[in-house]
Parts: sequence; C-alpha cells; structure tokens
Amino acid sequence: ESWIETSLARRILAGTEADLRICNMTAADHLAQRISVALIATLWAPATTALMVLGGVGVPFVLPLWVSIALLPVGFLYPAITLRSKARVRRRAFRHAFSSFLDIVSVSLAGGRGVEGALHDAADAGNSWVFIALRKAMLEARLAGETPWTALDRLGTQLQLPELNELAASATLAGNEGARVRNSISAKAGGLRLRGLTDIEAAAQSAGERMSLPIVALMLGFVVFLGYPAVMAVVQGL
Repeated sequence: ESWIETSLARRILAGTEADLRICNMTAADHLAQRISVALIATLWAPATTALMVLGGVGVPFVLPLWVSIALLPVGFLYPAITLRSKARVRRRAFRHAFSSFLDIVSVSLAGGRGVEGALHDAADAGNSWVFIALRKAMLEARLAGETPWTALDRLGTQLQLPELNELAASATLAGNEGARVRNSISAKAGGLRLRGLTDIEAAAQSAGERMSLPIVALMLGFVVFLGYPAVMAVVQGL
C-alpha cells in the first residue's frame, strides 16, 4: 500500500478520513474504487461505439473520444460523491441510535449509577454497529487507562459527530465536579430525536428528486448515440 502514501494519493483522499472511517472503508479500497469507476466510464463510449459499428451504424471517431474525455472525471468523482452521501446516512443513523444510548445513560444515572458505569451499561445495551463502535472506543480507553468520555470525545472527532463531543464534555464535568447531568443528557436525547425526524423528512424529499436523474441521463445517452448518425445523414444530404 505504498502508493497510498504518495503525495498525489494524499491530495485525492484529503478530507475523506472521517467519511471512510464511519463507512468502514479503507483508503486503499476507496482509491481503487475511484480508479475502477473512472476506467469503466472512460471505456463505456468506445465499447458502445464498437457495438454500433458491428451493427452497421457508422459513428465518427471523434464522438466517443469526446464522450470518454467528459466521462473520465465524472467516473473518478462519482465514488467520492457516493462516499459522502453514504457517510451522511451513516451519521444520521448514528444520531438516531445515539439518542437511545443517551436515554439508557439517563435511566442508569437516575438509578444511582455513576457516569462511567452508566456509559458502559448503555454501550452494552445494543448490538448494532453504533453500539459496537461505542463499546470498542470505551474498551480501548479502559486498556489505555483513559476515562470513557475521553474515548467518546476522540470518537466524535474521528467521525465528525459533535454530539459525542458534547456528551464527553458533560460527562467530564460530572466526573470531575460531581455535577448531575441526567437532565442535560435527556434533553440531548430529545433534541437528537427531533433532529432525526427532520433529517428523515429532508432525505425522503431529496431522494424523490434524485430518482429521475439516472433515467434522464440514460435516455440522453441513447439519444446522443442513436440520433447522431441520423442527424449527420440529414445534414450531409442537405
């Protein structure tokens, strides 16, 4: 994986660390995906042209050349756009599960548990990837001799989830000064649930608008490749 350490690869992958981490994808896999999609996009027009030529349809050489040149950057950037979209969905799912995590922490605190014990109880309450990530972070903190909220703060920074940083700040205050944070944690959980509903509604509207784009792009491609010879024949006939 030495090619991942090159300056070009670092520039291409700049700003994607948190998205790759939350999507459980390595930098090498992501870069290989971008190169593969770019290659497929570049070869699509020549392959389609070859099939058309075999079928007896004459297509000028310049047309697939320009289409390939146009699709090369599109194919290279598409996996990055997909990664960003997937990371946004994963963060929304994390916030939804995290609100349940905070509810359990609040209940544990109300039952007399300390902040550290409440955090561990809440992390052990689920088996989704969110709870697994929380348990792993706190286990690493325990092995390193750190407090759980230090691990949560670090995880929030790594995944670009400020909600974890806010919880870590509240937990640090409770651990250092003995402050009662149950009410603030309950308020955070309620705020996350409200934000989750808003995000779901916005995502549903956005998905409905995007559904027509692939169909339009596909039809446009067929119109260009199938209609161009006919148009050129008419123009030359004039």
